[in-house]
Amino acid sequence: MGAYFCDDGKWGRGTYTLTMGKHIENDIYILGIESSCDDTSAAVIKNGILLSNVTASQAVHEAYGGVVPELASRAHQQNIVPVVDQALKQAGIEREQLSAIAFTRGPGLMGSLLVGVSFAKGLSASLGIPMIDVNHLQGHVLAHFIHTADDDYESPSFPFLCLLVSGGNSQIVLVKSYKDMQIIGQTIDDAAGEAIDKCSKVMGLGYPGGPIIDKLARQGNPEAFTFNKPVIPGYDYSFSGLKTSFLYSLQKWIEEDPDFIAHHKEDLAASLEKTVVDVLMKKLRLAAKDMKIRQVAVAGGVSANTGLRNAFHEYAKRYGWKVYIPKFSYTTDNAAMIAITGYFKYKDKDFCGIDAPAYSRVSV
Repeated sequence: MGAYFCDDGKWGRGTYTLTMGKHIENDIYILGIESSCDDTSAAVIKNGILLSNVTASQAVHEAYGGVVPELASRAHQQNIVPVVDQALKQAGIEREQLSAIAFTRGPGLMGSLLVGVSFAKGLSASLGIPMIDVNHLQGHVLAHFIHTADDDYESPSFPFLCLLVSGGNSQIVLVKSYKDMQIIGQTIDDAAGEAIDKCSKVMGLGYPGGPIIDKLARQGNPEAFTFNKPVIPGYDYSFSGLKTSFLYSLQKWIEEDPDFIAHHKEDLAASLEKTVVDVLMKKLRLAAKDMKIRQVAVAGGVSANTGLRNAFHEYAKRYGWKVYIPKFSYTTDNAAMIAITGYFKYKDKDFCGIDAPAYSRVSV
Protein backbone atom coordinates (compact mmCIF):
# COMPACT_ATOMS: atom_id res chain seq x y z
CA MET A 1 0.00 0.00 0.00
CA GLY A 2 1.31 3.44 -0.90
CA ALA A 3 1.44 6.69 0.98
CA TYR A 4 -1.09 9.49 1.03
CA PHE A 5 -1.36 13.03 2.36
CA CYS A 6 -2.80 13.25 5.89
CA ASP A 7 -4.30 16.21 7.72
CA ASP A 8 -1.20 16.52 9.84
CA GLY A 9 0.84 17.40 6.76
CA LYS A 10 2.73 14.12 6.68
CA TRP A 11 2.71 11.11 4.41
CA GLY A 12 1.36 7.96 6.00
CA ARG A 13 -0.28 4.59 5.46
CA GLY A 14 -3.56 3.06 6.57
CA THR A 15 -6.87 4.83 7.04
CA TYR A 16 -6.60 8.36 5.71
CA THR A 17 -8.25 11.55 6.91
CA LEU A 18 -9.26 14.31 4.54
CA THR A 19 -7.74 17.74 4.95
CA MET A 20 -9.11 21.27 4.72
CA GLY A 21 -11.77 20.64 7.36
CA LYS A 22 -13.71 18.10 5.27
CA HIS A 23 -15.36 15.07 6.77
CA ILE A 24 -15.40 11.63 5.21
CA GLU A 25 -18.41 11.25 2.92
CA ASN A 26 -20.27 8.04 2.15
CA ASP A 27 -20.22 8.85 -1.56
CA ILE A 28 -17.01 7.98 -3.40
CA TYR A 29 -16.00 10.40 -6.16
CA ILE A 30 -13.03 9.38 -8.29
CA LEU A 31 -11.40 11.70 -10.81
CA GLY A 32 -9.66 9.74 -13.57
CA ILE A 33 -6.89 11.25 -15.72
CA GLU A 34 -5.57 9.64 -18.91
CA SER A 35 -2.62 11.06 -20.90
CA SER A 36 -0.66 8.06 -22.16
CA CYS A 37 -0.53 8.99 -25.85
CA ASP A 38 -2.24 11.78 -27.80
CA ASP A 39 -5.63 12.06 -26.06
CA THR A 40 -6.05 14.15 -22.93
CA SER A 41 -9.01 12.78 -20.98
CA ALA A 42 -10.65 13.27 -17.58
CA ALA A 43 -13.65 11.49 -16.08
CA VAL A 44 -15.59 11.46 -12.82
CA ILE A 45 -17.16 8.36 -11.29
CA LYS A 46 -19.51 8.40 -8.30
CA ASN A 47 -19.93 5.11 -6.46
CA GLY A 48 -19.02 3.20 -9.60
CA ILE A 49 -21.34 5.19 -11.91
CA LEU A 50 -19.86 7.40 -14.63
CA LEU A 51 -20.87 11.05 -14.39
CA SER A 52 -18.60 12.56 -17.05
CA ASN A 53 -15.94 11.58 -19.57
CA VAL A 54 -14.24 14.41 -21.46
CA THR A 55 -11.52 13.91 -24.09
CA ALA A 56 -9.46 16.36 -26.13
CA SER A 57 -7.86 14.79 -29.21
CA GLN A 58 -4.84 16.07 -31.12
CA ALA A 59 -5.26 16.50 -34.88
CA VAL A 60 -1.72 17.88 -35.27
CA HIS A 61 -0.25 14.37 -35.75
CA GLU A 62 -2.20 13.60 -38.94
CA ALA A 63 0.26 15.57 -41.06
CA TYR A 64 3.15 13.39 -39.80
CA GLY A 65 1.55 9.99 -40.28
CA GLY A 66 1.93 9.11 -36.60
CA VAL A 67 2.12 10.55 -33.10
CA VAL A 68 5.03 12.96 -32.54
CA PRO A 69 5.93 12.63 -28.82
CA GLU A 70 7.13 16.22 -28.34
CA LEU A 71 4.00 17.68 -29.93
CA ALA A 72 1.82 15.31 -27.92
CA SER A 73 3.28 16.37 -24.56
CA ARG A 74 2.92 20.07 -25.42
CA ALA A 75 -0.72 19.57 -26.37
CA HIS A 76 -1.37 17.71 -23.10
CA GLN A 77 0.00 20.70 -21.19
CA GLN A 78 -2.49 22.94 -22.98
CA ASN A 79 -5.44 20.57 -22.58
CA ILE A 80 -5.13 19.09 -19.09
CA VAL A 81 -6.60 22.00 -17.10
CA PRO A 82 -9.65 22.71 -19.32
CA VAL A 83 -10.39 19.00 -19.73
CA VAL A 84 -10.37 18.36 -15.97
CA ASP A 85 -12.43 21.52 -15.42
CA GLN A 86 -15.06 20.36 -17.91
CA ALA A 87 -15.17 16.87 -16.41
CA LEU A 88 -15.91 18.31 -12.97
CA LYS A 89 -18.52 20.71 -14.33
CA GLN A 90 -20.31 18.02 -16.33
CA ALA A 91 -20.31 15.80 -13.24
CA GLY A 92 -21.85 18.66 -11.27
CA ILE A 93 -19.33 18.57 -8.43
CA GLU A 94 -16.61 20.72 -6.94
CA ARG A 95 -13.05 19.46 -6.75
CA GLU A 96 -13.28 19.52 -2.93
CA GLN A 97 -15.81 16.67 -3.15
CA LEU A 98 -13.30 14.32 -4.76
CA SER A 99 -12.31 11.24 -2.75
CA ALA A 100 -9.20 10.37 -4.78
CA ILE A 101 -7.44 10.96 -8.08
CA ALA A 102 -6.70 8.02 -10.36
CA PHE A 103 -4.15 8.55 -13.12
CA THR A 104 -2.47 6.56 -15.87
CA ARG A 105 1.03 5.78 -14.67
CA GLY A 106 1.98 3.75 -17.75
CA PRO A 107 2.67 2.34 -20.22
CA GLY A 108 2.76 5.08 -22.81
CA LEU A 109 4.81 7.99 -24.12
CA MET A 110 6.92 9.29 -21.26
CA GLY A 111 6.42 12.98 -22.05
CA SER A 112 2.66 12.56 -22.29
CA LEU A 113 2.48 10.49 -19.11
CA LEU A 114 4.47 13.04 -17.13
CA VAL A 115 1.87 15.73 -17.81
CA GLY A 116 -0.96 13.65 -16.35
CA VAL A 117 1.13 12.25 -13.50
CA SER A 118 2.43 15.69 -12.47
CA PHE A 119 -1.04 17.20 -12.61
CA ALA A 120 -2.47 14.38 -10.49
CA LYS A 121 0.27 14.83 -7.90
CA GLY A 122 -0.29 18.56 -7.65
CA LEU A 123 -4.06 18.28 -7.33
CA SER A 124 -3.78 15.44 -4.83
CA ALA A 125 -1.41 17.42 -2.62
CA SER A 126 -3.53 20.59 -2.81
CA LEU A 127 -6.73 18.74 -1.85
CA GLY A 128 -5.13 16.34 0.62
CA ILE A 129 -6.65 13.26 -1.00
CA PRO A 130 -5.10 9.93 -2.07
CA MET A 131 -3.56 9.15 -5.44
CA ILE A 132 -4.28 5.89 -7.27
CA ASP A 133 -1.91 4.75 -10.02
CA VAL A 134 -3.52 2.79 -12.87
CA ASN A 135 -1.97 0.47 -15.42
CA HIS A 136 -3.25 1.68 -18.79
CA LEU A 137 -3.69 -1.87 -20.11
CA GLN A 138 -5.66 -2.98 -17.06
CA GLY A 139 -7.84 0.06 -17.61
CA HIS A 140 -8.72 -1.13 -21.12
CA VAL A 141 -9.75 -4.53 -19.74
CA LEU A 142 -11.83 -2.98 -16.96
CA ALA A 143 -13.63 -0.68 -19.41
CA HIS A 144 -16.21 -3.46 -19.39
CA PHE A 145 -17.22 -2.35 -15.90
CA ILE A 146 -18.04 1.25 -16.82
CA HIS A 147 -21.70 2.01 -16.22
CA THR A 148 -23.86 5.10 -16.53
CA ALA A 149 -27.04 5.69 -14.57
CA ASP A 150 -29.30 4.69 -17.46
CA ASP A 151 -27.43 1.90 -19.27
CA ASP A 152 -28.28 -1.79 -19.26
CA TYR A 153 -24.83 -3.11 -20.14
CA GLU A 154 -23.96 -6.37 -18.42
CA SER A 155 -20.38 -6.66 -17.22
CA PRO A 156 -18.59 -10.02 -17.42
CA SER A 157 -18.21 -12.14 -14.31
CA PHE A 158 -14.87 -13.60 -13.30
CA PRO A 159 -13.02 -15.41 -14.73
CA PHE A 160 -13.18 -14.32 -18.37
CA LEU A 161 -10.85 -14.00 -21.32
CA CYS A 162 -10.17 -10.61 -22.84
CA LEU A 163 -8.61 -9.98 -26.24
CA LEU A 164 -6.74 -6.70 -25.77
CA VAL A 165 -5.91 -5.24 -29.17
CA SER A 166 -4.60 -1.78 -29.95
CA GLY A 167 -1.90 0.01 -31.91
CA GLY A 168 0.72 -1.16 -29.45
CA ASN A 169 -0.70 -4.35 -27.92
CA SER A 170 -2.17 -7.67 -29.00
CA GLN A 171 -2.73 -9.85 -25.95
CA ILE A 172 -5.01 -12.56 -24.63
CA VAL A 173 -5.60 -11.87 -20.95
CA LEU A 174 -7.05 -14.26 -18.39
CA VAL A 175 -8.97 -12.02 -16.00
CA LYS A 176 -9.57 -13.65 -12.61
CA SER A 177 -10.46 -10.41 -10.80
CA TYR A 178 -9.98 -6.68 -11.29
CA LYS A 179 -6.50 -7.00 -9.77
CA ASP A 180 -5.58 -10.51 -10.91
CA MET A 181 -4.84 -10.64 -14.64
CA GLN A 182 -2.50 -12.95 -16.50
CA ILE A 183 -1.25 -12.57 -20.07
CA ILE A 184 -1.45 -16.02 -21.65
CA GLY A 185 -0.68 -14.92 -25.20
CA GLN A 186 0.77 -11.83 -26.87
CA THR A 187 2.42 -10.62 -30.04
CA ILE A 188 6.10 -11.42 -30.41
CA ASP A 189 6.63 -8.48 -32.78
CA ASP A 190 4.12 -6.03 -34.26
CA ALA A 191 0.68 -5.50 -32.73
CA ALA A 192 -2.45 -5.94 -34.85
CA GLY A 193 -3.26 -2.24 -34.86
CA GLU A 194 0.32 -1.36 -35.74
CA ALA A 195 0.25 -3.72 -38.72
CA ILE A 196 -3.01 -2.22 -39.98
CA ASP A 197 -1.69 1.34 -39.59
CA LYS A 198 1.52 0.51 -41.46
CA CYS A 199 -0.32 -1.21 -44.30
CA SER A 200 -2.64 1.78 -44.56
CA LYS A 201 0.38 4.08 -44.73
CA VAL A 202 1.94 1.96 -47.50
CA MET A 203 -1.30 2.37 -49.46
CA GLY A 204 -1.16 6.14 -48.94
CA LEU A 205 -4.49 6.20 -47.12
CA GLY A 206 -3.51 8.44 -44.22
CA TYR A 207 -3.33 8.25 -40.42
CA PRO A 208 -4.72 6.75 -38.29
CA GLY A 209 -5.15 3.77 -40.59
CA GLY A 210 -7.57 1.71 -38.49
CA PRO A 211 -10.76 3.72 -39.13
CA ILE A 212 -9.83 4.20 -42.81
CA ILE A 213 -9.28 0.48 -43.40
CA ASP A 214 -12.51 -0.31 -41.51
CA LYS A 215 -14.56 2.04 -43.69
CA LEU A 216 -13.08 0.79 -46.96
CA ALA A 217 -13.41 -2.86 -45.91
CA ARG A 218 -17.19 -2.50 -45.65
CA GLN A 219 -17.23 -1.89 -49.43
CA GLY A 220 -14.72 -4.59 -50.45
CA ASN A 221 -14.45 -8.34 -50.99
CA PRO A 222 -12.58 -10.00 -48.10
CA GLU A 223 -11.77 -13.01 -50.31
CA ALA A 224 -10.19 -10.96 -53.11
CA PHE A 225 -6.58 -11.33 -51.92
CA THR A 226 -4.67 -13.77 -49.73
CA PHE A 227 -1.82 -12.82 -47.42
CA ASN A 228 0.48 -14.95 -45.32
CA LYS A 229 -0.72 -15.98 -41.87
CA PRO A 230 2.15 -16.67 -39.46
CA VAL A 231 2.27 -20.01 -37.65
CA ILE A 232 3.24 -19.34 -34.02
CA PRO A 233 2.94 -21.98 -31.30
CA GLY A 234 0.62 -21.57 -28.32
CA TYR A 235 -1.49 -18.47 -27.90
CA ASP A 236 1.09 -15.94 -29.11
CA TYR A 237 0.70 -13.71 -32.16
CA SER A 238 2.94 -12.37 -34.90
CA PHE A 239 1.99 -9.73 -37.46
CA SER A 240 5.34 -8.71 -38.95
CA GLY A 241 5.12 -11.48 -41.56
CA LEU A 242 1.66 -10.34 -42.61
CA LYS A 243 2.91 -6.78 -42.98
CA THR A 244 5.84 -7.96 -45.13
CA SER A 245 3.56 -10.18 -47.24
CA PHE A 246 1.21 -7.26 -47.83
CA LEU A 247 4.08 -4.96 -48.84
CA TYR A 248 5.74 -7.40 -51.26
CA SER A 249 2.43 -8.37 -52.85
CA LEU A 250 1.53 -4.71 -53.32
CA GLN A 251 4.88 -3.93 -54.93
CA LYS A 252 4.40 -6.79 -57.39
CA TRP A 253 0.87 -5.72 -58.31
CA ILE A 254 1.87 -2.07 -58.73
CA GLU A 255 4.61 -3.10 -61.20
CA GLU A 256 1.88 -4.65 -63.33
CA ASP A 257 -0.61 -1.82 -62.78
CA PRO A 258 0.66 1.55 -61.42
CA ASP A 259 -2.92 2.42 -60.40
CA PHE A 260 -3.51 -0.89 -58.67
CA ILE A 261 -4.21 0.62 -55.24
CA ALA A 262 -6.74 3.10 -56.61
CA HIS A 263 -8.51 0.29 -58.50
CA HIS A 264 -8.54 -2.20 -55.60
CA LYS A 265 -8.26 -0.30 -52.31
CA GLU A 266 -11.62 -1.56 -51.01
CA ASP A 267 -10.74 -5.20 -51.70
CA LEU A 268 -7.24 -4.73 -50.27
CA ALA A 269 -8.68 -3.25 -47.07
CA ALA A 270 -11.27 -6.00 -46.74
CA SER A 271 -8.73 -8.78 -47.35
CA LEU A 272 -6.24 -7.23 -44.91
CA GLU A 273 -8.90 -6.87 -42.23
CA LYS A 274 -10.11 -10.44 -42.69
CA THR A 275 -6.57 -11.80 -42.37
CA VAL A 276 -5.90 -9.89 -39.14
CA VAL A 277 -9.26 -10.85 -37.64
CA ASP A 278 -8.78 -14.52 -38.56
CA VAL A 279 -5.38 -14.60 -36.85
CA LEU A 280 -6.73 -12.92 -33.72
CA MET A 281 -9.81 -15.08 -33.41
CA LYS A 282 -8.10 -18.43 -34.10
CA LYS A 283 -5.78 -18.02 -31.09
CA LEU A 284 -8.57 -16.66 -28.90
CA ARG A 285 -10.73 -19.65 -29.79
CA LEU A 286 -7.87 -22.01 -28.90
CA ALA A 287 -7.39 -20.36 -25.50
CA ALA A 288 -11.10 -20.40 -24.71
CA LYS A 289 -11.35 -24.07 -25.66
CA ASP A 290 -8.29 -25.15 -23.66
CA MET A 291 -9.37 -23.22 -20.56
CA LYS A 292 -13.05 -24.09 -20.92
CA ILE A 293 -14.06 -20.44 -20.65
CA ARG A 294 -17.06 -19.15 -22.56
CA GLN A 295 -17.10 -15.58 -21.29
CA VAL A 296 -14.98 -13.68 -23.81
CA ALA A 297 -14.43 -9.92 -24.08
CA VAL A 298 -12.56 -7.57 -26.39
CA ALA A 299 -10.93 -4.25 -25.51
CA GLY A 300 -8.53 -1.64 -26.88
CA GLY A 301 -8.62 0.62 -29.90
CA VAL A 302 -8.89 -2.17 -32.49
CA SER A 303 -12.04 -3.43 -30.72
CA ALA A 304 -13.83 -0.62 -32.58
CA ASN A 305 -13.18 -2.48 -35.86
CA THR A 306 -16.43 -3.65 -37.45
CA GLY A 307 -14.96 -6.90 -38.80
CA LEU A 308 -13.63 -7.90 -35.38
CA ARG A 309 -16.94 -7.11 -33.69
CA ASN A 310 -18.80 -9.17 -36.28
CA ALA A 311 -16.39 -12.04 -35.71
CA PHE A 312 -17.12 -11.97 -31.97
CA HIS A 313 -20.84 -12.29 -32.62
CA GLU A 314 -20.20 -15.10 -35.13
CA TYR A 315 -18.04 -17.02 -32.66
CA ALA A 316 -20.66 -16.51 -29.96
CA LYS A 317 -23.20 -18.32 -32.10
CA ARG A 318 -20.79 -21.01 -33.27
CA TYR A 319 -19.15 -21.87 -29.94
CA GLY A 320 -21.69 -20.79 -27.36
CA TRP A 321 -19.64 -17.86 -26.12
CA LYS A 322 -21.09 -15.01 -24.11
CA VAL A 323 -19.30 -12.04 -25.58
CA TYR A 324 -18.68 -8.57 -24.19
CA ILE A 325 -17.97 -5.71 -26.59
CA PRO A 326 -17.42 -2.18 -25.21
CA LYS A 327 -19.16 0.94 -26.41
CA PHE A 328 -17.19 2.76 -29.09
CA SER A 329 -16.45 5.62 -26.69
CA TYR A 330 -14.63 3.20 -24.37
CA THR A 331 -12.51 1.48 -27.02
CA THR A 332 -9.93 4.23 -27.52
CA ASP A 333 -7.91 5.83 -24.71
CA ASN A 334 -10.32 7.42 -22.24
CA ALA A 335 -10.35 8.47 -18.59
CA ALA A 336 -13.54 6.57 -17.74
CA MET A 337 -11.58 3.30 -17.76
CA ILE A 338 -8.94 4.88 -15.50
CA ALA A 339 -11.60 6.17 -13.11
CA ILE A 340 -13.41 2.81 -12.79
CA THR A 341 -10.11 1.03 -12.17
CA GLY A 342 -9.32 3.67 -9.58
CA TYR A 343 -12.70 3.09 -7.95
CA PHE A 344 -11.97 -0.61 -7.48
CA LYS A 345 -8.54 0.15 -6.05
CA TYR A 346 -9.96 2.87 -3.80
CA LYS A 347 -12.29 0.37 -2.13
CA ASP A 348 -9.20 -1.73 -1.33
CA LYS A 349 -7.34 1.39 -0.15
CA ASP A 350 -4.71 0.62 -2.76
CA PHE A 351 -3.08 4.05 -3.00
CA CYS A 352 0.32 5.22 -4.21
CA GLY A 353 2.80 7.77 -2.94
CA ILE A 354 3.54 11.18 -4.39
CA ASP A 355 6.98 9.88 -5.42
CA ALA A 356 5.46 7.30 -7.83
CA PRO A 357 7.20 7.76 -11.22
CA ALA A 358 5.65 7.29 -14.63
CA TYR A 359 6.80 4.28 -16.65
CA SER A 360 6.82 3.91 -20.40
CA ARG A 361 6.76 0.11 -20.55
CA VAL A 362 5.00 -2.49 -18.42
CA SER A 363 2.80 -5.55 -18.93
CA VAL A 364 -0.79 -5.89 -17.82
